[in-house]
Amino acid sequence: MQPNCSTSSASLNFPMHALRGLERVPVGPREPRPLRPRRVAGRREPRFGLAPVYRIGLCVPMRGSAGIWGPSCLASAQLAEAELNQACGISRRPCELQLIDAAAESPDVESTLTELVEGGQVDALVGMCISSVRQRIVGAVGGTVPFIYTCLYEGGASTPGLFAIGETSLRQLLPSIAWLSARHKTRRWMLVGNDYVWPRVSHRIAQTCITESGGEVVAQAFVRFGLEDYSQVLDQLRKSRADAVLISMVGQDAVDFNRAFARAGLSTKVLRLSCAIEENQLLAIGAENTENLHVALGYFSSLDTDANLSFKQRYRRRFGERAPTLNSIGQSLYEGMHFLATLLDDDAHASRPSGRQAPLPYASARSAIYVGGGANHAPMYLARAEGHSFRVLARF
Repeated sequence: MQPNCSTSSASLNFPMHALRGLERVPVGPREPRPLRPRRVAGRREPRFGLAPVYRIGLCVPMRGSAGIWGPSCLASAQLAEAELNQACGISRRPCELQLIDAAAESPDVESTLTELVEGGQVDALVGMCISSVRQRIVGAVGGTVPFIYTCLYEGGASTPGLFAIGETSLRQLLPSIAWLSARHKTRRWMLVGNDYVWPRVSHRIAQTCITESGGEVVAQAFVRFGLEDYSQVLDQLRKSRADAVLISMVGQDAVDFNRAFARAGLSTKVLRLSCAIEENQLLAIGAENTENLHVALGYFSSLDTDANLSFKQRYRRRFGERAPTLNSIGQSLYEGMHFLATLLDDDAHASRPSGRQAPLPYASARSAIYVGGGANHAPMYLARAEGHSFRVLARF
C-alpha cells in the first residue's frame, strides 16, 4: 500500500558503492563526537520543500553469526527508502537511514541507541536482529520511538511502541511439522538450537506440535554461538535414533552445522527442518549438503506471485545482477520501512473505518497484513532445498 500523496503541499559480490552515503554508527569504544546522520547519496526531492528529514535508525547485524544477513538487509531497506522518497516519504517528510550494528557481539548497542534517541538523532527504529538483542534494544529505548521489528521470532512481543511484523514460531512450526509427519512418517525428533530465547521458546512450541502429530522429542541440544566442532551434537543425534531434526540456529552457525551434518553422512537418513535458513545460507551450505533440508518461512525469492515478481524486478533494477541474494530476512527490512510509513500515514488511516487499529495492510512482497499483538497475517510456506534454490511444497 503506497501512502496517499494527494495534497496541496551475505553477498561478496555486492557493489559496496550502493551503500555510499549511509553513515554507520560505530558500536563499541569510541571518541565522543557529534552524531550527525548523513543522507544516502541523492538530491532532496523538491516536493518535500523544507520539511525536516525523518531519520530512521536501521538496526542490522554486521558481524558475528548473523552478519551473513547484513548486505541483503541493507539493500532491501535502501530500496524501500528510495520508493518512499519517490512518493511521500514518511509523514510527508523525506526519510533517511542511519546504520547501527545490531549484532549480538556489539557490546554498546544500548548506549549507542540511547545517545541517538535522547539526542533527537533518530525518529524511529527499523531492525532485524536476534531476539536477545531485540530485548536489549527494548530495555534501552523501548516506548520512546517506534521500533519496527521485522524478522521471524518466537512471538508474544507486547512492549508499547514495538511492532513485530515477522513470522512467529507457532505459525511456522504447527503446519510444517504436521505436514512433514504425515508425508514422511517422522516420529522421533531431535531439537538443536543456539542457546538463547528464540530457540528455547521455539522448542517448547515444537514439542507440543510434535506430540500433536503423533511423534516424540527424543533429544535436545543448545549450543553456544560460534561453535566450531559439532561432533558431540551429531553423536547425540545418532544415539537418539532420531529420524528428524529441528535446527534453530542463526546465520553462519546454521551453515556450519548443516555442512557438518552432511559430512557425517546423515543427510540421507534424517529429515531436517529449519525456520531460519534462507537463500544466502543455502548457497553457503552448498548444494551437496542440502539433501532432505526443509524450511518454513513466509517468503522465498522463488515465489511465483505478482507481488514478488514485481519486487524482484525493482530490486534488480536498482542494484543490478551483483545484488545480495534476496531472502526472507532481507525482504523483512523492505516490509518494515513500508510498514512504518503506513503506520504514520494519516491519509491511509483516515480511509479505514478502524482508523489506526489493526489489521493494517502495507506494501510487501508477500501480501502481509499487520494484525496487532506482535503478529502479522501472511501466507506461510514450506519448501525443500533443491541444489542452490528452494522449491515450495505447501502453502499454509
